[in-house]
Amino acid sequence: MRYRHIAFCLPAVLCLYSMTGQAQEPSPILPLPKVPDQKNPTPLPTGDQKKELSFPSKFKADESLTMSGSTPPKSGGQPITLREAILIANSQAIDNRVADAQIGVASALYQGARALWLPNIDVGADYYYHSGPFSNISTGAIETNTRETLMYGVGFVAVVATNDAVFAPRAARNVLESRYSDKQAVNNDVSLEVCEIYFQVLQYQYELAAQKVLVAQAEELVRQVSAMAEGLVPDVEINRAKVELARRKQTVANTEGQYYIAMAELVRILRLPPGESLALKEAIDFRLQVVDPNLPLKELIQIALMHRPELASQSALVRASVERLRQERTRPLMPIVLARPASTSPPGTLGIGSFGGGSYSNSDFGSRVDYDFQLVWELQNLGFGNRAKIRQRRSENEVAVLTLLRAQDQVAADVSQAYASVNAARTRLDVAIPAYIEAKRNLEKNFEGLPQTKRVGNLLVLIIRPQEVVAAIQAMSQAIVDYHASLAEYNRAEFRLNRALGNSVAPLLEEGAK
Repeated sequence: MRYRHIAFCLPAVLCLYSMTGQAQEPSPILPLPKVPDQKNPTPLPTGDQKKELSFPSKFKADESLTMSGSTPPKSGGQPITLREAILIANSQAIDNRVADAQIGVASALYQGARALWLPNIDVGADYYYHSGPFSNISTGAIETNTRETLMYGVGFVAVVATNDAVFAPRAARNVLESRYSDKQAVNNDVSLEVCEIYFQVLQYQYELAAQKVLVAQAEELVRQVSAMAEGLVPDVEINRAKVELARRKQTVANTEGQYYIAMAELVRILRLPPGESLALKEAIDFRLQVVDPNLPLKELIQIALMHRPELASQSALVRASVERLRQERTRPLMPIVLARPASTSPPGTLGIGSFGGGSYSNSDFGSRVDYDFQLVWELQNLGFGNRAKIRQRRSENEVAVLTLLRAQDQVAADVSQAYASVNAARTRLDVAIPAYIEAKRNLEKNFEGLPQTKRVGNLLVLIIRPQEVVAAIQAMSQAIVDYHASLAEYNRAEFRLNRALGNSVAPLLEEGAK
């Protein structure tokens, strides 16, 4: 009984050790990349570069890119901005919910690993009854009697593999960090998916409005040509104008179909009720710039390698594999601590409580404490099992490191591709803007000159022939498509570059809201 206090003190000591934290971690076995920082790392445009709703200064502000009479389609839907769409998607996306559930699983495993130092608690009663012959331990004689015992109380059962208790929480913590980085990567992917389809809807929204204006102008052309004096224009010009009107109507029908298909996809991504209609609020010249265009590609790649959440996730998994490798290497050197109650048969359940028993006529109850303490060093399967575990963990570490290297290569490729897409889209847009303006001027001048005539000898001829107005309408239609497609592709490319750099979309949305 002189060691009875040990049974009471051991659970408290184990709890205190668990709550005060683990021993200081040794240096890594393998050189690991720096853990990416999840803060927004990329230098955003400053000063004049922040003109999100303006075009290069070489185009005058009064040269509007909106055709007179053009308005976005009246969908009657709920007004929405890009910022609101991304916030809705990130709160509703199933991928985000899966990422949250994975964080919950990793967090639970981490908490469980931290509790490996703590004992189990058994509470209950043990009743033993014997009647008949038994062997007397002292004399060896066979005797016959009837007896019974009863014990009720608690037992603190601790079988602690110190190796697991030290290294398992470290590995689990790194896995939890990996899941948080996965959540950020999912947020970035969902935001990019929303941006891709959002700008497609915005493209068709304004393209449809402009093409409807062209339909009205083609109708006006047919009216004016049909009203001209006989002999001033041949019948073939009237036919040409009517054919062009039909082509404009077909273009409107095709664009309208693409608009509603893209709208349905946006509604699906936002997980809104099917058939829901939205009215996008961004202006016709909405344009974003993610990073300073003067930054070299190599610098952007370095930024991405430091801040992509995918790399942060894989780096954490590499660190977890390192901890598991250490765990197996040190397993034979670290003991297993066993503290088991021994008041009952079989032992291992109750160790502290009230015990009594004897014959039917004589029973006496009193407090009882029985505990067995052991330190055991173990070689699994004569050491061959430990060796196999070490080889397994070493291979898992190698796989994790190689996966990280492959992810780094993919990140560099993502940045290079996004950077090329941004430059190509910027070039296309710089060409499409003046082409749009010139096509608009050309169409206006052709309509102004259509009714004008001049005399050539004895003949009265038109200064601007109807076929030239038809050509101007066709050129305007193509300029509309080129401009809106270039602008949408530029915005999509900017968001792809933002995602490739590992940036959160939140700073861009805040700037856009301002």
